[in-house]
Order: sequence, then C-alpha cells, then structure tokens
Amino acid sequence: MSVTPQSPGRRERNKQAKLERIIAAASELFATQGVDDVTTQQIADKADIGTGTLFLYAKTKGELLLLVQNTHYATALARGTVAAEQTPDMLDAVLAIATPIVECNRAQVDNGRTYLREMVFGDPSEPHHAEALRIIAETEKAYAEVLCREETIPDADAATLARVVSSITFLTMASGSHSTADTEAIIKNIREQIAVILPR
Repeated sequence: MSVTPQSPGRRERNKQAKLERIIAAASELFATQGVDDVTTQQIADKADIGTGTLFLYAKTKGELLLLVQNTHYATALARGTVAAEQTPDMLDAVLAIATPIVECNRAQVDNGRTYLREMVFGDPSEPHHAEALRIIAETEKAYAEVLCREETIPDADAATLARVVSSITFLTMASGSHSTADTEAIIKNIREQIAVILPR
C-alpha cells in the first residue's frame, strides 16, 4: 500500500511565506543600505510582519544577516562545486569552488565582513549560525574531494589541507588590509597562498 505524502498544512505554508518575506526584505535592505544602517523595525515593516514575529525567526540582526547570507553562500558553493567537477587542474578546481564564494562575500563588502565575523564569534547554538558552520563544513568537503584527485594526497591529509584552504579563503576575505580590494585581487591573493601549500 503506497502512502501519498501530505502537503504542508496552512500553518506551515504561512510560516514559510513569512520566512521568504523576511529573507527578501532583509536581503534588499542589507544590500542597499548595509547591515549596520538597517534596523529590525525596517525589516519587519518591509516584510509586513511585527517585530515580535521577526524575532521568532532570528533573535538578533546578526542572525538575520546569517539567515540571508547563508542562502547566498549555499548557492555560491553549489555553483563552485559544479565548476570544480568540470575543471581538471587541481589548483584551478579549488579556485573554481572559492571564486563564487568570494564574489558572494564581496557583493556588499561590509555585509560580507560582518557575516564572517558572525560566523566566527556568533552563538553556535543559534540555528542560523549552526547553518553557517554547516556550509563551511560542506565547503571543506568540496575542497577535500578535489584534493583527493591527487593520488599522492591521503584522505586524512586532503581533509587537513581543505581546512587550510578554507581558512586562507575566509581570512583573506575578512582581512582589514583587503577591505578596499576588488574581487579579482582577492582571488589572486588566495590563489597565490593556496599554490604554496599544494603539492607540485
């Protein structure tokens, strides 16, 4: 006997619709004004919900930024992973994963740097922070899969190298010395650093 999956009830549909409005509203306001200049009241108004309802989805503005940026980063990672699969050279494939992530981060520099700060110093018990950490883990897994193509790199070493590559990428994006650098310069800098640590 087959069981027909039930469609979500009205309450779940309403909850999902509110979440989508919050993400859209916060994404637009953060992109146009920057996270520091946007208030939670503005986001609630634009999403057509009360601030109390907003805080059910994210307790702080930092969590709201994580909610918004996690969606963008997950999309960037998916794009980079597909590009890496079609790139035979190991260094180029690693950069194929990193490049969309850097582009995502630099779309609004202050927001990108704040997002990285929230990932490092935010509360890991908060769901959007936990999701950001999951995306980092998925990114490291994607790097490791590329590095495992090289037969001389054992799996354990590939995982360690992947964490180093991830650290290089995130620290380069977060560095104050790169705050005015364009995306191309950031990627070039990351490439130079990664090239040194990969086997030749």
